[in-house]
Amino acid sequence: MRLLSQSMFAGLAAAGLMAALGLVLFQQSGMAAEKAVVLPAPLVDEKPTGKTEKAVFAGGCFWGVQGVFQHVAGVTRAVSGYAGGDAATAQYHVVGTGRTGHAEAVEVTFDPSKVSYGQLLQVFFSVAHNPTQLNYQGPDHGTQYRSAIFPTDSEQENVAAAYIDQLDNAKLFDGGIVTSLEGAQPFYPAEAYHQDFLTLNPTYTYIVYNDLPKIENLKRLFPELYVKKPVLVGQAKS
Repeated sequence: MRLLSQSMFAGLAAAGLMAALGLVLFQQSGMAAEKAVVLPAPLVDEKPTGKTEKAVFAGGCFWGVQGVFQHVAGVTRAVSGYAGGDAATAQYHVVGTGRTGHAEAVEVTFDPSKVSYGQLLQVFFSVAHNPTQLNYQGPDHGTQYRSAIFPTDSEQENVAAAYIDQLDNAKLFDGGIVTSLEGAQPFYPAEAYHQDFLTLNPTYTYIVYNDLPKIENLKRLFPELYVKKPVLVGQAKS
């Protein structure tokens, strides 16, 4: 058992309460963890620049989204945080009200010579979350859990828009894709106790039911992109 400071314990207590409530709804509804969808690679992708890039994705609770991208080859850093709102409200207990405009998001730093933005999109839509669920993911409900992409430039926005159209036209999901393209927005890192949460808490009930299956799906569907050892926030290069 990890020793927690008072502030970290309070934060985890709040997070644990929300997760526990979500798990109750999850069990009562008889829902299972999200199934992965095998998706084609994007027909349109970025042109390699040789420079490190950043991408920001929101797809429900950031614990699982961060955990997935931390296992993707070419990703040098994946940070849980908030995007879509103001700096003053980029706090977990405030974002949880669903009234800040923020989404729980993950900022991914990656080497485009090893993994392209299009490949990150493929992972995001295939295994990191369900893009047909409007303002919720599994047991988590609210606009803070919406499916959203925050492109850092016009090329990312064009690639993401083209891929959404490609997937919608292919009708590979049971419903239409509701992922919003929200343009470049400031990203605010989440509190320290949220970082690397999946890796540090593999037996946490919420993680077991909702997030560990995503890692297994990544390994199974994208073996060429999967790396066993996650790149953790405290160890990653910025």
